[in-house]
Parts: sequence; C-alpha cells; structure tokens
Amino acid sequence: MDNIDQRYLVQQNKISDGEKKPPVFARVMRSKEGVFEGVSFIKNKEKATVMTMAEAEEAIAWATKKKSGAKDYVTKIICVGQ
Repeated sequence: MDNIDQRYLVQQNKISDGEKKPPVFARVMRSKEGVFEGVSFIKNKEKATVMTMAEAEEAIAWATKKKSGAKDYVTKIICVGQ
C-alpha cells in the first residue's frame, strides 16, 4: 500500500462572523535555518503555507496558545483544493 503524501492548509474563522466573512489562512514564519517561529493569518489562500499534517498541527497548537482570544476562533486543517 502506498503512503499518499497529502498537503494541507490551516483555515481560521471568527465564530462571531458566522458565514458572513471569508476565512483566513495560515502563513508559517520560519527562521533562516528553517526553525518554526510562528504563524500569521492572511486572507490570500494562494499565499498561505502548504504543510504536512505534522506542520499543520504545530501551527494550530501555536495559534491556540499564542493568539489572544483564541477561543473566539475556529481553526481547522483542510486539504489543499478544498
């Protein structure tokens, strides 16, 4: 059985916005050495970082820990192309 290499985006919606506003997507910040430094959320899906599942989980963990008011957002992993 082949191991399929899936690629993912991290999508975030503000709970109070409901379906009124479009979601934002994670752009991962890395040092010159490639070390994970954090995440910023941007509107442009094409400029968002495409990640492996492990990288996406790391981005969500960072966002829920660092972002003030993280409980006001729904953050989820979606497959590229959704």
